[in-house]
Amino acid sequence: MQSKCNIMCAFSRCRDAKNLLIFKGMEVRGTKLRDIEWPTVALLAGCYALWVAVTVFYGYLGPALLIVLVAPLVTLHSSLQHEAAHGHPTRIAALNEALVSLPLGLLFPYRRFRALHLRHHNDAALTDPYDDPESFYYAVGDWTVLPRLIQKVLDFNNTFVGRFTVGPLVMAVGFAANEFRLIVNGDRQVFGAWVRHAAGLVIVIAWTHVVCGIPILVYVAGAYLGLAVLNLRTFAEHQAHEVPGGRTVIVEASPIFGLLFLNNNLHYVHHENPRVSWYRLPALYRANREAFLAANESYSFKGYGEMIRRYLFRPKAPVPHPYLRRG
Repeated sequence: MQSKCNIMCAFSRCRDAKNLLIFKGMEVRGTKLRDIEWPTVALLAGCYALWVAVTVFYGYLGPALLIVLVAPLVTLHSSLQHEAAHGHPTRIAALNEALVSLPLGLLFPYRRFRALHLRHHNDAALTDPYDDPESFYYAVGDWTVLPRLIQKVLDFNNTFVGRFTVGPLVMAVGFAANEFRLIVNGDRQVFGAWVRHAAGLVIVIAWTHVVCGIPILVYVAGAYLGLAVLNLRTFAEHQAHEVPGGRTVIVEASPIFGLLFLNNNLHYVHHENPRVSWYRLPALYRANREAFLAANESYSFKGYGEMIRRYLFRPKAPVPHPYLRRG
């Protein structure tokens, strides 16, 4: 798995360097029109069109309806950013970035998300508190020195209701603190990513607040709810397990959330096939269902309803990792 991730990341870096926006008739160097994933392009265009429509008609919708309508668009846009991080809908990384980097969800700079998420795809390190940047587990040594109140918040965050309510805030605080530390220590790539992100935030705030008249806190509430919906997917996405395959979930019946999450509910299938487009994952899963479930140690749910019923107020796992970083 480590070598697979290294090869994928190396390929991505090479592609970024050589794929320039040079048009030759109907062709771009490194990609052709027939290679463009048009379903993803169409969905992205639809997402932006709906976002513009919802914000423009804020005066008719009012704050509550605006929040409810913006939230799924933020969730969908985050899923489209995930697709772009894996090389969709074109073979040109710079073009993919341009298509998705407008920060509708406000919080994450796309370049930082992409870098951290590709690190996360080292399946051998999944859930490791230090080596997996998307792990919700803590090393025992770090956990024991946390104030009791923080431990209580993190325990609550490991229930479904906690992840949905305070989860985005917990994630934002932890992410921002780590990014600030990197910038203070002189990481120019991180600083550059945040500069680009700030420029995008100016565009989003200028449009929503200045042009459309949406109070900033109202839009922030919509973005927050969108991240809370996204947490429905990430809540049980990974678990601590001795076997790497058993660390990644499959959530089966999910027609509405399947669209919002771009079939990333079939998360084990995605981890095994990170270059496969979102709209091809269901067929791939159906054709190999038994093999996938055997390979991931049957870590699966029939749907998100089952997950919610099981973990609504009960932590899905202890925050200290049960077997990694115990020293």
